[in-house]
Amino acid sequence: MNGIKTFSSLPYFCRGTVIKGFGRGSKELGIPTANFPESVVDNLPHDVSAGVYYGWGQIGSGPVHKMVMSIGWNPYYNNTKKSMETHLIHKFDKDFYGSELGLVILGYIRPETNFDSLEKLVKAIRTDIEIANHKLNQEDAREFLLHDFFKHPVGQSSTNGTHSSL
Repeated sequence: MNGIKTFSSLPYFCRGTVIKGFGRGSKELGIPTANFPESVVDNLPHDVSAGVYYGWGQIGSGPVHKMVMSIGWNPYYNNTKKSMETHLIHKFDKDFYGSELGLVILGYIRPETNFDSLEKLVKAIRTDIEIANHKLNQEDAREFLLHDFFKHPVGQSSTNGTHSSL
């Protein structure tokens, strides 16, 4: 497999209400994240391991944006609960807590890693964003921009049983 990790459950579609997280994304890292409630995290397929992923995301029925997502326990912060923290690669004017976030996770970037400094963590996240941008500019990834999941954003199910909902 040339060192590329694959998952039988990708692409994976999920949707949930954005909740307040730990408050670190914007404040400490300068990289705002949207967090899902435990019910969405708990419904992840078993083969989706802790790590960093890329795909597309949509707030409500708004435009679809590139995203990079951390799934796991964030070892730098010693989290005790698994989380899904999504960074939409777009500048938003305000928070969107309580809004519906729909995602399609398309691919894997790297495993979850611990860092010995905040600066190294931020550098790694910025690299993840660059990789996500590159991957999402490819034709096969861009096809998902037009997926029915994003055309009927709230309360609709997706295909192939790969949809998680609150």
